[in-house]
Amino acid sequence: MTNSTGQPEDSAPRITATPNGPYRLTGVRRIVWRKPVKTADGEPIAWVQGEVLADANEEYWLCRCGQSGNKPFCDNSHRRVGFEAQDAADPGQRSDRAKAYGSGETVLRDDRSVCAHAGFCSTKVTNAWRLSAGGGLGAAERSQLVAMAAHCPSGALTLSLNDEDVEPSMPAEIALMPDGPLLVTGGIVVERSDGTVLSKRNRMALCRCGTSANKPLCDGSHAKAGFSHSPGQQS
Repeated sequence: MTNSTGQPEDSAPRITATPNGPYRLTGVRRIVWRKPVKTADGEPIAWVQGEVLADANEEYWLCRCGQSGNKPFCDNSHRRVGFEAQDAADPGQRSDRAKAYGSGETVLRDDRSVCAHAGFCSTKVTNAWRLSAGGGLGAAERSQLVAMAAHCPSGALTLSLNDEDVEPSMPAEIALMPDGPLLVTGGIVVERSDGTVLSKRNRMALCRCGTSANKPLCDGSHAKAGFSHSPGQQS
């Protein structure tokens, strides 16, 4: 059996959260750093790609307990610390959970259950919900709203044009957000440790601090937990 790209189904990119253990990556070629670009006020407004950590079609095991001394890769620290992962992320369709804001041609859709709290959705002046509620957006406001939704790493926010979600084109790869989650793009299959496959999405954020209450998805707990791992940092 083949997928839509003509590849054998079993070679399609896949991430499996193993029981109380790491993420197993198969068919995923690239692992990179992706860092937020921030304004002088500390507001994230864009992404920039950093160092490429892996670029080969191999099997990778990535830490999800947050304790590895070889981050982002697993070093079996989950066994030492007795890591327990209750994978509770909803496998249902995003469309069943997302709430619509605004009306007319452009509608913001928000699935709070998958939010990673990356902060691209707001500034000191406005936010995505206020913009979408304004109606009759000018070019500048519309561009800002489009950018906010497109830069949301978890896919919690999307824009809908004429009732159809508009998604940026993104490669099938894994990116590391400094001191934050794994950013999964390009519709890679993600499987919970109980074998349940999550609804496939263009953008997802997976926990790598070990403390999310919505594993394997990130819920922003890394900030409160003080999770630290950035480019050049020795774990």
